[in-house]
Amino acid sequence: MSALPDHVDPQALVADIRTWARELGFADMGITGTDLSADAAHLDDWLDQGLHGEMGYMARHDSMRSQPDALHPGTLRVICVRMDCLPHGVDAAWKVLEQPERGYVARYALGRDYHKLMRKRLQKLAERIASAIGPFGYRAFVDSAPVLEKALARNAGLGWIGKHTLLLHRRASSWFLLGELFTDLPLPLDAPASAHCGSCRRCIDICPTQAILAPYRLDARRCISYLTIELKGPIPEPLRAPIGNRIFGCDDCQLVCPWNKFATLTSEPDFAPRHALDGARLVDLFAWDEDTFLQRTEGMAIRRTGYEGWLRNIAVALGNAPRSPEILAALQSRAGHPSALVREHVTWALDRQARKTVSG
Repeated sequence: MSALPDHVDPQALVADIRTWARELGFADMGITGTDLSADAAHLDDWLDQGLHGEMGYMARHDSMRSQPDALHPGTLRVICVRMDCLPHGVDAAWKVLEQPERGYVARYALGRDYHKLMRKRLQKLAERIASAIGPFGYRAFVDSAPVLEKALARNAGLGWIGKHTLLLHRRASSWFLLGELFTDLPLPLDAPASAHCGSCRRCIDICPTQAILAPYRLDARRCISYLTIELKGPIPEPLRAPIGNRIFGCDDCQLVCPWNKFATLTSEPDFAPRHALDGARLVDLFAWDEDTFLQRTEGMAIRRTGYEGWLRNIAVALGNAPRSPEILAALQSRAGHPSALVREHVTWALDRQARKTVSG
């Protein structure tokens, strides 16, 4: 443990850290300890039921998730931060979903990948702290290791875990990203956040694939974010039609949340939509070759799905779109694709299109 210098007032230091965090673009900051025993039990039950799907890494690092000091020895406190990520034009999200010939990309993924951006900011925050008090032990995380980030953020007062399993904040809804600085500094703790979902169940009812089995219980195997990003193989046929035109992630449970009216738009230019991906036509995106995909998704979270996954997802969306000569031509152009994964979903989409009437 790094002891604070005698001349440092812990409360004053925390106030300074909050100021520095805001100067670095973080919307809020809170401090918590390392006890996650209750959340570990919830995670173990979720894993035992197999609700994590093919995300084997969730089980492999189970113990580290609930023990921050095992993940980074010496950890005494966790400095949690959140960064607003909602770009301007959120009202257009529903409009894109209502235009099945366009592709919907989760709002957080429209701009630059947040992982490196936030990690660099956390590193700068650590350097600011070190310049004030001297060297100390720390490690920065941004969805990059087995960290129960939502539980830590809740304990640090940054929001509560909603029924859709996302973190909610009374003044920012859920449109933000989380990061952590594990540290050995004996800093004062913030009070945990209280829950404010009440009897509302809009997120549960709207889920296109009914992935939210009950409040706080998500079946990742049915979640569109999992199906279009994490899953590397074929999307189960019964879930293809409900996916609609969502080609990377899904925001329905956030869009419908009553707390959404308090969402704070991001001022971070790196989160602005790139390449018109906030509502591009499916046929245009399906025409990208692999070089174009790699070039246009450089530094973006979309790269995670891979080129074959990208075509797989768009093929499903094209199958769900209204029948038209242009859509049929786009699908037929990929019918002989070298990837069996792509061919399977194109065949499904063509078969689905064959059962529709031509749109006017």
